[in-house]
Amino acid sequence: MERVYNFSAGPSTLPEEVLKTAASELVNYQDAGMSVMEMSHRSAAYSKIIEEAKQDFIDLLSIPDNYEVLFLQGGASLQFAMIPLNIGTKNKKAQFINTGAWSKKAISEAKKFIDVEVLASSEDDTFSYIPDLSKIDIDPNSDYFYITSNNTIYGTEFTSLPDTKGVPVVADMSSNILSKPINVSDYGIIFAGAQKNMGPAGMTVVIIRKDLIGEVPETVPTMLKYSTHAENDSMFNTPPTYSIYVAGLVFKWLKENGGLEAIEKINTEKADLLYDYLDSTDFYVAPVDKASRSKMNVTFICKDDALNADFIKEAAAQGMVNLKGHRSVGGMRASIYNAMPVEGVQKLVDFMKAFEAKHS
Repeated sequence: MERVYNFSAGPSTLPEEVLKTAASELVNYQDAGMSVMEMSHRSAAYSKIIEEAKQDFIDLLSIPDNYEVLFLQGGASLQFAMIPLNIGTKNKKAQFINTGAWSKKAISEAKKFIDVEVLASSEDDTFSYIPDLSKIDIDPNSDYFYITSNNTIYGTEFTSLPDTKGVPVVADMSSNILSKPINVSDYGIIFAGAQKNMGPAGMTVVIIRKDLIGEVPETVPTMLKYSTHAENDSMFNTPPTYSIYVAGLVFKWLKENGGLEAIEKINTEKADLLYDYLDSTDFYVAPVDKASRSKMNVTFICKDDALNADFIKEAAAQGMVNLKGHRSVGGMRASIYNAMPVEGVQKLVDFMKAFEAKHS
């Protein structure tokens, strides 16, 4: 069977070049006589792998020297607790923007440790838009201000940040990290699970401003302290070695193909292809407010809901899989992360046109 176009929200498609490199090195990594999966994380060969991955990641995002990059485990979900435990210690208060399922989970977890204020929410319209941040009131005594920069389930994405009056911005960028250049200095903490735009599941990247890695209460478990991992170069215990290795290959792939400026142009081209067609027809409905549309996750439904299941089935038969929308939303969702080629999106649009002609 030929490779399909995988529109999964995560774990998602990886660059074919990366997969081929990993396959060629699977049994015997660069004449080491063993696979990376078998290699001691303390070995010289693996030390080079993780050091290069970290440096390539820093280069891609132009991360300043006053930030630390950590490769951790536990998924992005563990960060929902680590963040309040580590930086919610001064005033024990944080402010959140609620834009979907993942921010709701982060809010729920933070409430176990600190006071939480939700400054704005789009839940009133099924999270179909990003709230107007110009009207929010940032409390200068908040320990941090929290957003989910791209909302995978609903297909919305932040395009700007408010003036937080010096309050550190914390951003869950799991589904749009490395999709475009950003100014890391605008944030106190950026974190992201690898399984969408970076590599296989198992690794979480945390970019944290060094002054935020401070003293925390002794009651905080050792593994949940950022200082533990910063002081040990992400190797306090055995890290997710193979996930880091593959992510490192993805970082090199991005650098070799023009970096984040180049991938942003491609991502814009892909998103425009899909949204332009959706805007040209009334056969499909795109529920997200135009100003809030994600370039990573495009959600849509057939105007006749009864056709959604047929759409998903027929698309899969033509080599386009995992287009079913999240169970809480329904319809369809095309996740078009960095590794999805323009050709895959064009094939989807061509199928959508044919499906419309067939059922009109």
